[in-house]
Amino acid sequence: MSEPATLSSDTAGITPARHRRAATQRVREARDRLTSTSGTRPAFDHELLRQYAQTRLSASLVVMLLVVATGGLSSLWISPVTAGIWTCGILAIHAVVVRFCTKFLTIQSAPGTTRKWRRRFVLLDLLYGLAWTLILVHPSGVDVVSNTLMLFVMLLVVAVSSMLAASLPIAAFAATIPVTAAIAMNFVIRGTLDDYILAALAVTAECYFALLAHRLHSTTLATLEARAEKDALIGELEQAKAISDEARHRAEAANVSKSRFLAQMSHELRTPLNAILGFSEVMKSEIFGAHAVAVYKDYSADIHNSGVHLLNLINEILDLSRIEAGRYELNEEPVSLVHVVADCHHLLKLRASSRGITIHEVFEQEMPKLWGDERAMRQIVLNLLSNSIKFTPQGGEIWLKAGWTASGGQYLSVKDNGPGIPEDEIPIVLASFGQGSNSIKSAEQGAGLGLPIAKSLIDMHGGTFTLKSKLRIGTEVIITFPPERVMSALAPMAEQAPPLQPEPTANEKSRPRHKPIMSAGTGL
Repeated sequence: MSEPATLSSDTAGITPARHRRAATQRVREARDRLTSTSGTRPAFDHELLRQYAQTRLSASLVVMLLVVATGGLSSLWISPVTAGIWTCGILAIHAVVVRFCTKFLTIQSAPGTTRKWRRRFVLLDLLYGLAWTLILVHPSGVDVVSNTLMLFVMLLVVAVSSMLAASLPIAAFAATIPVTAAIAMNFVIRGTLDDYILAALAVTAECYFALLAHRLHSTTLATLEARAEKDALIGELEQAKAISDEARHRAEAANVSKSRFLAQMSHELRTPLNAILGFSEVMKSEIFGAHAVAVYKDYSADIHNSGVHLLNLINEILDLSRIEAGRYELNEEPVSLVHVVADCHHLLKLRASSRGITIHEVFEQEMPKLWGDERAMRQIVLNLLSNSIKFTPQGGEIWLKAGWTASGGQYLSVKDNGPGIPEDEIPIVLASFGQGSNSIKSAEQGAGLGLPIAKSLIDMHGGTFTLKSKLRIGTEVIITFPPERVMSALAPMAEQAPPLQPEPTANEKSRPRHKPIMSAGTGL
């Protein structure tokens, strides 16, 4: 019943945080809409104007060709002078637009500046649309210009203007609505059914291109929002990475400081401890005579045993600090894994026998030597075997196995039938100074450094460390050495044939042979 309560409390803790983030986002969006002239973020207003200016500059040549072509066609129904004046006038408007777009791309973003330039572009597009209205509904061209040509030019102007000003929809409306309204009114004034149909088509085309411009504007705005969110996410990730890197550097520095402190303190503690061990050994052995009180001998033995235990603990801490600081150097040489395991078994056999524990050896014969550090390998085996003896109950059994791996390396397995380790405690016992629940309950408590040191040493040899355990069944630790460390015997070298002697010449055959002169000491 407690677990659902925990989940609900966690969910209750997460939900307010989400509500706060959502409320902050809504407040920011509302503030942006209030400070913007188009209902979007101020930064987006400037970016939309930039895209508008870039589009107008990139399509300036197309607009010029359209104006010149329309001016040339309009000379068919109006005087060439009027057509030329109109062409020059609209080209002048287009030149002003191009100049303003070029100047806008060079300025910095500012809310007041963006608003001013927005009004300028809308007014220029309105003037541009009115100029097109003059040529399309010229009074002297009503009877000359065919309805199809007039509608075609109107559609072309509306389409081009809508596409160019899609980033600024109000400018697109300012450029296209005067043209469409003038053409539609021109058709309606004529009063025929065909003209009514053409007027309806003109209005429908205007609505279609207006909708298309709005869709393009929405797509552009969505792209800008996605890019802004991506940039914000990248910024947050970079900030989080910087924070994590700083925390990692601090942790590494703290770890190095800790390792140096442990190494220094280990050296400082070993000096007085040697004196304690030496004098307690003298007192325990009664070298200078028997104690007046017999219990002093027992006290001296207790002092000596405690000093030995403390010395072993300091040595483990010193080894761990050297490994973590990267100062542990392997003294590599050919080492037989089977011999090391057998020697360690012999050293701990008395301790196991005192607890009624039987140790079985299962070794493969004629295994080649390994290239490694013998001291480190002994420490690995002693740590694993002493752990098994410590936690195996009275009358238990331990199996020591050594053999080949499937990849050609060598392995060692230490398996016992002790109480086992819970699965969730395996990472704890493999951490420095980590102890499981069984270790805490055990009478022989240690510092929790045996397995971490063994794992670190086998990692330095390029091997693997695997711990398998089940409650009330037992624990098995398997270490493997890679095939690169197995010293396989080299193949015998092939005997080389003696070099061929050149055939003697005729003079050499006829030359007399002299026996070598031997010294008198040879007896010949």
